[in-house]
Amino acid sequence: MPVRRDDDSEGDVGAAPPDYLAEIFEHVARRITRDEQPLGSQDLDDIRLAGSKAAEHGMTVGEAVDLYLVTAASAWGAQSTEGSQQAKGRAVINAIRAAVPMLVQGYHNAGQSLIQQEEANRVEIIDDLLRGDVDVASMVQRAEPFGLDLSASHQVVLAGTRGGAQLDQHDRILFKRAVNDRYGDRNVLVSSKASYIVALIPWMALGPDVDEPARRLRDDMRRSDPRRHWRFAVGRPHPGAYGFARSYQQAREAMNLAERLHPDDDMVPTRDLLIYRVLGRDRAALAELVENVLTPLTHARGGAGPLVDTLEAYFAAGEVATETARRLHVSVRTVTYRLAKVTHLTGYDPSVPTQRLTLQTAVIGARLLPWPNVEHSDPAST
Repeated sequence: MPVRRDDDSEGDVGAAPPDYLAEIFEHVARRITRDEQPLGSQDLDDIRLAGSKAAEHGMTVGEAVDLYLVTAASAWGAQSTEGSQQAKGRAVINAIRAAVPMLVQGYHNAGQSLIQQEEANRVEIIDDLLRGDVDVASMVQRAEPFGLDLSASHQVVLAGTRGGAQLDQHDRILFKRAVNDRYGDRNVLVSSKASYIVALIPWMALGPDVDEPARRLRDDMRRSDPRRHWRFAVGRPHPGAYGFARSYQQAREAMNLAERLHPDDDMVPTRDLLIYRVLGRDRAALAELVENVLTPLTHARGGAGPLVDTLEAYFAAGEVATETARRLHVSVRTVTYRLAKVTHLTGYDPSVPTQRLTLQTAVIGARLLPWPNVEHSDPAST
C-alpha cells in the first residue's frame, strides 16, 4: 500500500525517520555483538516498533530490512576482534534471524492500520459530502489526501440491483475496480451507502453527456458479471462541496423513479426523468388528475389494472397496437378492445393528441403516487 512520506516531519521521534530507525537498530546490534546473547523481548518489541515507524514514514519493507542489515554489519565490524569474531558473528546472524520477522510484522501491522484508517476516513468524508452540511474549510483539508478538488464539478453515480437482490463484497470490489480502471483513483471516491454503491466522479473528465459515467460503468459491470442484474442512476454535475449532496439527491430520486416506473430497466436516462420530477412537485394536483381521469376504469371487469397497463405500454410503444400487444403478450384485438373500453369509461380517446396527453399524464401520475385503486379495483363490477 502506498503511504505518503513526509521527510520533513519529525513527529515523536525527534529526527528524520531513517536516523531514528538506525538508532534503534544500532542499539540492538551493538548489544548483541557486545554481550553475544540472543535478542530479548524488549529488543524484539523495539524492532517491531521500528517496522511500524518505517511504514508510517513511507519506507518500503525492503528499505527497512536493508537499513537493519547495514546497521548490524557496521556494529559487528566495530565491536569485533579477531579472537571473538566467530562468536560475535553467530550472535549477530541469530539476532538477524530473530529480528527480521519482527521488523516485517511491525511494518505490515502498521500498514494494515493505515489501510483501515484510510478506509474509515473515506467513508466518513463521503457521508459528510452526501449529507450536504459540511464545514467547507475543514472539508478541503480532509479531501486533500484523496486528491479531491472540491472547487471542481462532480456527479454521483449509484449502483444497485434489480429484483431486490442484496449487494455483497464481491459486487463492491468489482464496482470499485471498474471505477478505478476507467477514471483512476485520484479525485474519485467509492463507498457503500444504504443499499447502493456510490461513486463520486469528477465531471471534467467525462464529456458533455450527463449519463455517460453510468452508461460506461453499466457496460463494464455487464462484462465483469453478466449474471448480476444491475441498475444504475446518476445525478447531474454540480460544483463545490455542496454539489455532491445535490447530485446524490438527484441520483437517489432517479433510482427511486426507475424502480417504480421502469422496474425491468437497468438504467433510465436522466432527461427522461425530468418530466416525472415536474409532475411530482404538485402531488395534490397530480392526485386530483389521476382520480378524475382514471377512477372510471375501476368499474371495468377485472379492475383498472389491465387497462392502465395497456395505456402505459401503448404510449411506450409509440401508439402502435401491434407493438403494444407484443409487449403485453396479448392479441392485437385485446389491445384495441381495452383502448376502446378506456375511451368509453373515461371519455378520453388515446388517439386524439390533447386527450392522449391527459391520459398519459394520468398514467404517469398513477405510478408516481402510486394510485391505490389500480391494485384495489372491484373485479365483479362491470
